[in-house]
Amino acid sequence: MKVVYQTCCGVDVHKSFLVATIIKTTSGIEPSYHKKRFPTFNNSILQFKNWLIQNQCRDVCMESTGKYWAPVFNLLEDDINVTIANPKWVKAVKGNKEDTKDSKWIGDLFRLGLVPGSYIPCKPILREFTRYRYKLTSCRSSEKNKYQNALTVCNVALDSVVSDIFGKSATSVIDYLIEQSDNSINHEEIASRLLRSLKKKSDSVIESIEGYQRTDSQKYRMRLIRAHLDYITSTIKDIDTMLDSLIAPYENAVQLLCTIPSVDRNSALTVISEIGTDMTPFSNSKRLCCWAGLTPGNNESAGKKKSVRITRAGVYLKPALVQVAHAAVKSDQSPYYKQKYERIMKRRGKKRAIIAIARMILTAIYQMLSAGETWNPTDLYKLDMPEPLKEKQKEKAIKQAKKLLISEGILSESQLAS
Repeated sequence: MKVVYQTCCGVDVHKSFLVATIIKTTSGIEPSYHKKRFPTFNNSILQFKNWLIQNQCRDVCMESTGKYWAPVFNLLEDDINVTIANPKWVKAVKGNKEDTKDSKWIGDLFRLGLVPGSYIPCKPILREFTRYRYKLTSCRSSEKNKYQNALTVCNVALDSVVSDIFGKSATSVIDYLIEQSDNSINHEEIASRLLRSLKKKSDSVIESIEGYQRTDSQKYRMRLIRAHLDYITSTIKDIDTMLDSLIAPYENAVQLLCTIPSVDRNSALTVISEIGTDMTPFSNSKRLCCWAGLTPGNNESAGKKKSVRITRAGVYLKPALVQVAHAAVKSDQSPYYKQKYERIMKRRGKKRAIIAIARMILTAIYQMLSAGETWNPTDLYKLDMPEPLKEKQKEKAIKQAKKLLISEGILSESQLAS
């Protein structure tokens, strides 16, 4: 195999130390290996950097182990070409691996150009906030489920009457139940706390909470859950305020992505924070979809195709795109993705169809950010074109085909008429 890097270094990174192996290749001679171990303190990483420069090594490859690669990458990226490798591309043979062998194995693979580099965003500050917001949103949903469970245990069936158990009317009624010292209910007080259309359902609301059972421990638990839920909500609002200030340089890209059906501002923020606005690190849209974990796998042996499941990549980007896809296939205002979903669903099922729609949306995002154009698919006219106009287009295409066959001498006019 051809040697791509004459002098390179493979690094096995851990929390408290790293093991580096410099590989120097001379024509006609076996490569030479120089191994050394460094702690992961900043001064030690700078010593590692000087060691690389002294050995004229400007190309380094290391495995993306958790977040332990980030401090090393931050101090090396100015003067050293650092390649962050996905662990599946540099995984050593099980039963024959240790720290020094791992660094040598990474260096050998990288020397021959067998390790593709992973995408590293230039400034991941925005991404850290959107990911933290995603975690808080999931935590808030979990707290809401616990709160609903506490109401069910207390024999409160209010969720069967109101559409939103956390709305103003329902919250006011629940607060009244928590504040009561006993299990008695004042029907007039309950009716006065209902707003708008819920006033017509006052009898149903009272019936849903009549005879509820509540102990002091359950009351205390509900207050704790409510306090935590309010805290999470206020924290999410603070993060949204911070995101509004950080997203200012990318406002045009956000408005561009919002032209896609069912893509709101939060979804656009998530996409931009994960992939950025510069599409040059991804050679094409297929590469981006593969990085996001939306491309089916390729697993074939002995002429038999085995599992083609998607990978677990794109932990934050993929759920956002799937959520957008679910909203897009239900939209009647813009039925573009809805019709595509229905065609694919008949052949491949609902889950594969949703992933296919998410992949289409990401492909559109790649083209939009690359060209700076709004969402306007080339086949959109086929869906939006009225039926009479479609028939005219078909007739025109048939006439042009007949003229072409006659001009080329393939068929005569009598043959076409018959």
